[in-house]
Amino acid sequence: MSPTKKAFRYEEAFARNLGWVTEAEQAALRGKRIAIAGAGGVGGVHLLTLARLGVGAFTIADMDRFDLVNFNRQAGAMMSTLDRPKVEVMAEMARDINPELDIRIFPDGVNAANLGDFLDGVDIYVDGLDFFAFKARRDTFKACHERGIPAVTAAPLGMGTAVLSFLPGHMSFEEYFRFEGCDEDEMAVRFVLGLSPAMLNRGYLVDPSRVNFSERRGPSTGAACQLCAGVTAVEVLKILLGRGKVLCAPWGFQFDAYRNRYVKTWRPGGNRNPLQQIGLFIARRQLRAMRR
Repeated sequence: MSPTKKAFRYEEAFARNLGWVTEAEQAALRGKRIAIAGAGGVGGVHLLTLARLGVGAFTIADMDRFDLVNFNRQAGAMMSTLDRPKVEVMAEMARDINPELDIRIFPDGVNAANLGDFLDGVDIYVDGLDFFAFKARRDTFKACHERGIPAVTAAPLGMGTAVLSFLPGHMSFEEYFRFEGCDEDEMAVRFVLGLSPAMLNRGYLVDPSRVNFSERRGPSTGAACQLCAGVTAVEVLKILLGRGKVLCAPWGFQFDAYRNRYVKTWRPGGNRNPLQQIGLFIARRQLRAMRR
């Protein structure tokens, strides 16, 4: 005889969060809505991690389906989910954690036309877009800035993560990265160096040929995606509950598990900063060399 299925109870399901948060704070998280664009490598793990934190509502967007190349890092990528829409699979997984979740799904991804609906009623935005989705990322961060919505991006770099938070009343995404007038190659260089001025991951890339900006591909690890989700969840918790120090742009931080290093970064002026200009010059030369 199979055991009796236990009924879901929110208070019991997330009771082990208590101690690090108060009962009142847990109740507050239950009433928050988080938007996540991208349901793949980082976006999918963001959703599950934040669902286990007890957040009660999500808006998620992705136009892609799961494929074999996603298996090394994406939480929803399994033989049973091959060729299924990522947003549907991840919504099912999140609801399996909390059946009471309020999840709004945007199966066509985010674009300038639907951003108003995507960000409606949202308390914070978490970036899970593909590295090369520059237009969608710029549009989304711009909309967040205009609406006063906090936004967090965490990049899986090597075997670590680099994190930037953009808060209302502070430096915007565009002011920091300065993408205006850039082609895709230049945006890629500015994005990766802006995220990780310390470039902690650079020293142990064993096969540079696996990085190809033209083909929009690069190496990735599941460990880095998990680290992204962990640190992002803490940033989100601090922002939503209004306690704990939050480093916002032009401040950021990077942790690299392979090198056992953590650094805070400060780039006033963002990519216009003189140190960044030197780094960008070197990065462009390296990109040209890799292509040759």
